[in-house]
Amino acid sequence: MSSEHHYSVTVTWTGNLGEGTSGYRSYGRDHEVAAEGKPAVPGSADPGFRGDPARWNPEELLVASLSQCHMLWYLHLCSVNGIVVTSYIDEPEGTMVVDPGSGGGHFSEVTLRPTVMITTPSLHAKALELHAEANKLCFIANSTNFPIHHKPTILDCLKG
Repeated sequence: MSSEHHYSVTVTWTGNLGEGTSGYRSYGRDHEVAAEGKPAVPGSADPGFRGDPARWNPEELLVASLSQCHMLWYLHLCSVNGIVVTSYIDEPEGTMVVDPGSGGGHFSEVTLRPTVMITTPSLHAKALELHAEANKLCFIANSTNFPIHHKPTILDCLKG
């Protein structure tokens, strides 16, 4: 039996510099992403699109969402397969291609690079294998139309 989950957020533009959108350079790209009971996430456009580099942009948030979803599934799979993970750090990167004619674009790929520390060296192969399974289960990865690559590193907790 399938179930549905619904997600509600509020995105509020905070970049009106007094003239609204009267010209391309007359408004800021700043905004806030909020959800009930959670701190607001300060957002903007990518600096290449006149955004504030000190704020999160939607492209970074997409890459972060893919990494988070993958990590959460991976940790679950390790847990149910008897693999004890003591550390997980990912440094994902995404590539976006911009159409020079329209200015629109799309992601062409994202690469996840998790470094995972486990307690049992004999389970290295299984720990690597579970990354493919996590990708198959990840809600965000299943909602994309571009390849997501995985370049994991598995380290032995005793050796580092």
